Amino acid sequence: MDNNVNCPSCKHQFQIQDAMRSSIESKIRQELNQKWKSLESEQEEKFRLRTKQLESENEQKLQQAKKVIEEQEKVFAENIRKKVKEENQMMLASLQKENDEKNVAINNFRQKEIGFLEQERQLKERAEGLELEKKRFEIEIQQQIEEKVRIQEKERNELRIKDYEMRLEQQKNLISEMQRKAEQGSTQLQGEVQELAIEEMLQRVFPFDEIQEVGKGIRGADAIQLVRNEMGQECGKIIFESKRTQNFGGDWIDKLKDDQRNVGADIAVLVTQTMPKDMDRFGEKEGVWVCNYVEVKALVHVLRKILIRTQSVQATNENRTDKASLIYSYVTSQQFIQQITAIAEGFKSLKDDLDREKRAMQKIWKEREIQIEKVLGNTIDIYGSIKGMAGSTAIASIQMLELPE
Repeated sequence: MDNNVNCPSCKHQFQIQDAMRSSIESKIRQELNQKWKSLESEQEEKFRLRTKQLESENEQKLQQAKKVIEEQEKVFAENIRKKVKEENQMMLASLQKENDEKNVAINNFRQKEIGFLEQERQLKERAEGLELEKKRFEIEIQQQIEEKVRIQEKERNELRIKDYEMRLEQQKNLISEMQRKAEQGSTQLQGEVQELAIEEMLQRVFPFDEIQEVGKGIRGADAIQLVRNEMGQECGKIIFESKRTQNFGGDWIDKLKDDQRNVGADIAVLVTQTMPKDMDRFGEKEGVWVCNYVEVKALVHVLRKILIRTQSVQATNENRTDKASLIYSYVTSQQFIQQITAIAEGFKSLKDDLDREKRAMQKIWKEREIQIEKVLGNTIDIYGSIKGMAGSTAIASIQMLELPE
């Protein structure tokens, strides 16, 4: 039997049993929901009443419990205060005792520490003394080794050094001779040209003065000018030295001053192509007038006027014949100044030579000390290397290079 039925609205096909079952279940579900809601409402009311009752009972019990707790807290706090007070007293006594014991221990420790420091100081002083003795001994051994090696090396190298020095001196002499021969021609020729030019200029510009030429090979300045005034009276001497080289010689001024003293000249003039390092134009240097060829003409005009005026002043005082006047004239004369200058320059030259010798000897001592150190170090290295390769027993020991037994 077919139980399928079509829906008149949607034309859906379903079974009658399913539709009835669904309708019945729906009704039963509604009834159960209503009963459950009614039961739930009753239970909620009962629960609310019970809860209210329990809250009231709990409130009463809580008030009672608070009273009991407050009483117990008072008793407990009093007991705690007593107990804490007793414990504090006991702890204070214990700490006082412990502090006394610690103070005793600290005092004992300090006494021990003082004893240890004293022992340490004594040991340190003893160690320093031993170290000092060791250093002294090492220095003595080192000095003995250096002295023996120095003597041996000096004996061994003396002939060789002499040979080298002789060869070096020969080479230096040969080089100097070759340079002198190569430069002699050009230097002499240039110098002679400037000398002749100076002499011609002096004779042309100062025809009343006497120009004395110093011959070649004669020691002294290159030219001497005898200054005369309008009356033909001699007023003084000027010597000239001519130099035409690339470098300014360090002994030119001293040599010219010696020549000035030898001929009794009043003024010395150095005509040079190369000026000193501290001068860029003509001027006076250590009592000597230095200039170049272009400046010499104007310089001589000024120097002549100085000599002529000086002679005029001296002529007015010629009638002073007493001793004081003679002494005054001598002290203020050019001759006295030149003599004092020569003495001072001699002392200065001696001092310069002494300082130069001191520096040279210090240099020689330092070089020899370094050479000795090198020889000693190389000797020790060779001895140690050979003994290390051959063995300690194969090579005889050198006592000065070994530690003391």
